[in-house]
Amino acid sequence: MGKARKPIQIVILSVILLLGGYAIGSSVFGGDGKPREGGKAPSFELLGLDGLTHTLEEYKGKSVVLNFWGSWCGPCVKEMPALQAQWEKWKDQGVVVIGVNVGEDQMTVENFVKLVDIDFPVVMDSGRSAVRSYGVSPLPTTFFINTKGKVDSIHIGQLDLDSLDGQIGKLVNP
Repeated sequence: MGKARKPIQIVILSVILLLGGYAIGSSVFGGDGKPREGGKAPSFELLGLDGLTHTLEEYKGKSVVLNFWGSWCGPCVKEMPALQAQWEKWKDQGVVVIGVNVGEDQMTVENFVKLVDIDFPVVMDSGRSAVRSYGVSPLPTTFFINTKGKVDSIHIGQLDLDSLDGQIGKLVNP
């Protein structure tokens, strides 16, 4: 009985070592595909509240503030007025604020947008494809993308007016 267990134990140990090596290698060398500061921002193709499909490429040459949020997320709700204020301040200087709703239906998103009175572009990631490609967790998470399509910085958590203004200022005046 003991001799039969040894090959099984060796196989199990080998699998554990391979998985561990893969996990460490992915972590060290960025093999998880998530964007990093200085890296290219992943493309997306998401339906907007305007009924049109939007992609990151349509904002090429502009600075993009890509904010992932949900109406059920308290910090997300609290930062909406700051995002709206910065959208109004910077939109004439080539800055686009895009709200990416995570996993909610269109009616819920439309009602929320009316309730908090925002008019920057909002797209819906109902299938969570953008959440996966951007590696978003937790909400809110905001990506600041420069005019060359590179991630300038990533902010996890609620943004306030001053920090948002400072981040956008760095995008516009590098």
